[in-house]
Amino acid sequence: MVFGRSERRRRSAPAEPVTLKILVAGGFGVGKTTLVGSVSEIRPLRTEERLTEAGRPVDDLDGVEGKSTTTVAMDFGRITVHEELVLYLFGTPGQDRFWFLWDELARGALGAVVLADTRRLADSFAAIDYFERRGLPFTVAVNCFDGAARYPAETVRDALNLDPGVPVMLCDARERESARDVLIAVVEHAMRHGAERREPALP
Repeated sequence: MVFGRSERRRRSAPAEPVTLKILVAGGFGVGKTTLVGSVSEIRPLRTEERLTEAGRPVDDLDGVEGKSTTTVAMDFGRITVHEELVLYLFGTPGQDRFWFLWDELARGALGAVVLADTRRLADSFAAIDYFERRGLPFTVAVNCFDGAARYPAETVRDALNLDPGVPVMLCDARERESARDVLIAVVEHAMRHGAERREPALP
């Protein structure tokens, strides 16, 4: 009897998931920390500090009078969209005095969410301008706060003077499914944006 090495079908090792970096930006008190926390599958890393009297002259609390803490560096979370795609989320600080951190946080990002609040819509302009100047694709998500006026997405688009290709959607940053939909929209928009840039120009 001849003994030979049994042939076994080798199972290929599971492919490592693609990991993508997404920024969550917007004005002070717009819900960035809430969105990252609601959707993250891990306990989010937060760098929050309590608001103090010393910060009142520079922190505009109109419309967010109940806010007691603020992000001073970043928020970090992670969500597995499916087995082949994992998103790492970096929430940016909202106040102007922490903007020196944005360039570092934006490095290597695929795209961004700009959260907006209809009560303080002008606070979105700085983040929109930042991403437009750097050519980083972004989606505007209007966080529908309780008691805040609600407007159609196209009305918000006109008010923010956005390019037609920038997605605008309504969301509730407290709800996991709503936040997840926003992140998926960012990835899809960024992929389309990247594909358009790679297409050869017509002669």
